[in-house]
Amino acid sequence: MLTKRIIPCLDIKDGRTVKGVQFEGLRDAGDPVALAARYAREGADELVFLDITATNQKRATLIALVREVARELDIPFTVGGGIGSVADVEALLLNGADKVSINSAALARPELINELAARFGSQCIVVAADTRYNDADGWQVYTRAGTNNTGRNAVDWCREAADRGAGEILLTSMSNDGTKDGFALDITGAVSRAVPIPVIASGGAGSKQDFTNVFQLASADAGLAASIFHFGEIGIRELKEHLRQDGIPVRL
Repeated sequence: MLTKRIIPCLDIKDGRTVKGVQFEGLRDAGDPVALAARYAREGADELVFLDITATNQKRATLIALVREVARELDIPFTVGGGIGSVADVEALLLNGADKVSINSAALARPELINELAARFGSQCIVVAADTRYNDADGWQVYTRAGTNNTGRNAVDWCREAADRGAGEILLTSMSNDGTKDGFALDITGAVSRAVPIPVIASGGAGSKQDFTNVFQLASADAGLAASIFHFGEIGIRELKEHLRQDGIPVRL
């Protein structure tokens, strides 16, 4: 069994780390450079940096901030937000990102996944899927920071992304995001079973048991969280020790 990964996520707006609930009501969570350095010290396996307003405001991701964060890290670093071209990816990789996360642009033009995977290798390309459940249509994929329902079924889209060359899926349940009620085990499990690539579960982590559940019951490869780490509710080492006691392989 491969080691399971714990990944703090920095949602960035106007150069600061922010956190909301179900993509709304954002509050300040601190300086991203200081947080990145702290997580690297505490034993995070990777870090994800999402410029949450880049796509909406149609501007390039803040490359200077990416460079500053990357200088603090000795762990893999994934950057997303407003990425829509080979040139965007090249700029981020040259400035310290190890991987990029694409979302709205991939749904607008799915061939982008093929192009990026061919140019940079699948190991660099993470496809982020923001999904929300409704009774009529099940789990649907949203873009534009969760404001636009694409009408695409989440499992079908994740399968297509993997077929096109994505190296990982970052699956966020918007219904669970920031609620601390636990990950969405149903959709996470369905996507994990449907794709041959790693799935990062995101949205809803509130306790150490939530991570045990998403690894044991939904076969996620990594668990991503924000507020529980930013506000010191759960320490990364403490979480990993709990997981190890539950028989889940982690890097300590």
